Amino acid sequence: MATLLIDKDACTGCESCVPACPFGALTMKEGIAVVDEKCTFCGACVDVCPVTAITLEKEEKAVTIDITAYKDVWIFIEHEFGKVGSVSFELLGEGRKLADAIGCKLCGMLFGDKENVEKFAKEAIAYGAEKVYVMESPLLKEYRTDPYAKAAIDLIRKYKPEIVLFGATTQGRDFAGTVATTIEAGLTADCTGLDIDPETKYLKQTRPAFGGNIMATILDYPNYRPQMSTVRPKVFAMPQRDDSRKGEIIQEALQMTEDQVRTKIIEFIKGAETVNLADAEIIVSGGRGVGGPEGFKPVRELAEVLGAAVGSSRAAVDSGWIPYEHQVGQTGRTVRPKIYIACGISGSIQHQAGMKTSDIIVAINKDAEAPIFKIATYGIVGDLFTVVPMLKDEFKKRLGR
Repeated sequence: MATLLIDKDACTGCESCVPACPFGALTMKEGIAVVDEKCTFCGACVDVCPVTAITLEKEEKAVTIDITAYKDVWIFIEHEFGKVGSVSFELLGEGRKLADAIGCKLCGMLFGDKENVEKFAKEAIAYGAEKVYVMESPLLKEYRTDPYAKAAIDLIRKYKPEIVLFGATTQGRDFAGTVATTIEAGLTADCTGLDIDPETKYLKQTRPAFGGNIMATILDYPNYRPQMSTVRPKVFAMPQRDDSRKGEIIQEALQMTEDQVRTKIIEFIKGAETVNLADAEIIVSGGRGVGGPEGFKPVRELAEVLGAAVGSSRAAVDSGWIPYEHQVGQTGRTVRPKIYIACGISGSIQHQAGMKTSDIIVAINKDAEAPIFKIATYGIVGDLFTVVPMLKDEFKKRLGR
């Protein structure tokens, strides 16, 4: 709640506040400013009053929830076109660590139609979920914001999870924001790291900030629950699948009808993906050091010999040397290949955010002080136009290609 107060004794009737109000809520009456019901308490009039006759008083909303009632770590099990997204399994792996750290259960939250939910729930259990909360309805067959949000909000309000994690995918970002604003919980987006504070047991959420120039660790306000994050795919390792695992599947009914859903699905048109960086086991990337579009020729030749995907830094994409779908980094794709070869890439923190979890990182750069060498498994200081063709020829010889 907020209240706009006008001190009649201090007001000089200068009328500075009247044109400043974007909603036309202020008028003059007998030489004194008067506010009406159109006021939105934006504070614009407060800033322009030369005699500080206008003040805005805001009453903080009291938070009375019992945070001790919240328990367990929940993972949203995302699926599309009959397949569970790998980020859901990655989050189950990391969620296991978080659940163990705070002494609670690891659970899945799954929505869909009768055809797929049982299969997907069993997969979630095989990857570590102890319980899977399921809502099954024809309205949930394909993702739509309204029914998915309704399902999640009802489950969260009933069962009160301590932590809820979503993949930072197109679906997850849309869905998580809707849920968080409705239940008035915090949401940290695009996380690249998660941990539990050993003293408070609160979730520590790490993400790039200020354009990726620093990494910020964020804690939710202690009087709000659940703690919620979206997490980039490929940040965490895929856990081992164990089909012998047993778990509980808890069914709930969706309290919603089709006429309450504001959107209809007319058709799915899946765009052609020319490069699949997310699933590539080997990636050869070029950066500013390639010097131009033609500089990607040795990068592509090496990738062809290795059966690898071609990646790039943002600098190369911004320069127009290679299409955006090849970009690796904070504003591109997050990848986790077995081998990542960085050619002429300095290794800014923004680029590292998208590839530093690769199993093996090979850096090729003329600058021995380039940041990429600090995270590289193997570093080669040299001209990429000399080094990369030599690597290509040697791999070609050894691989018999």
